[in-house]
Amino acid sequence: MHCTSLNALLVAASLATTTLATHIFPRTAPNIPTAAAAKTALAALTVAGQGPQTNYSRDLFPTWSTISGRCNTRDTVLQRDGTDVIVNSACASISGIWYSVYDGATWTQASDVDIDHMVPLSNAWKSGAASWTTARRREFANDLENPQLLAVTDDAHQAKSDSGPEDWKPPLTSFYCTYARMWVKVKSVYALTITSAEKTALTSMLNTC
Repeated sequence: MHCTSLNALLVAASLATTTLATHIFPRTAPNIPTAAAAKTALAALTVAGQGPQTNYSRDLFPTWSTISGRCNTRDTVLQRDGTDVIVNSACASISGIWYSVYDGATWTQASDVDIDHMVPLSNAWKSGAASWTTARRREFANDLENPQLLAVTDDAHQAKSDSGPEDWKPPLTSFYCTYARMWVKVKSVYALTITSAEKTALTSMLNTC
């Protein structure tokens, strides 16, 4: 009886551990196209050289917008992408679990997580956003309807900086397919141009799907 009870406890503990491990898998960003749809969209994007960085300022892309109550865009993405997230009265995340799809790291402090713009603001500026209104740039910088924002390890976010996929790719090669699908979707929704090198990199990444 003692052995049977011990075995039952071990099985229960194993199931609990498995449940937790499954529970912290990454949330899915919205509106990610299939690989086939992404390839079609990529073929339709205009290929052109990047415009100048002249007059670019991050301030021209207002962040973060208020989404609901005291919750802004960053707060909302942290809650969306996290597991068991607890927020305070100011809507700041004070605890939770965040899985970074870029590098596979798991974090329990919101301060270790940055909100990445899939298509960086500077990249957008040089591929069409320089001619947008401030309202359009605000929409782009706070877009929760498309796969433009996601919570990732701060170091990975900083390593990416303003780079396109021709210069930076996620450390996890298993994420290449999803990353390219997300990038193409955002560029397509906002009718942004891509460079020849960018298209080559995206084609290669989509071929891993």
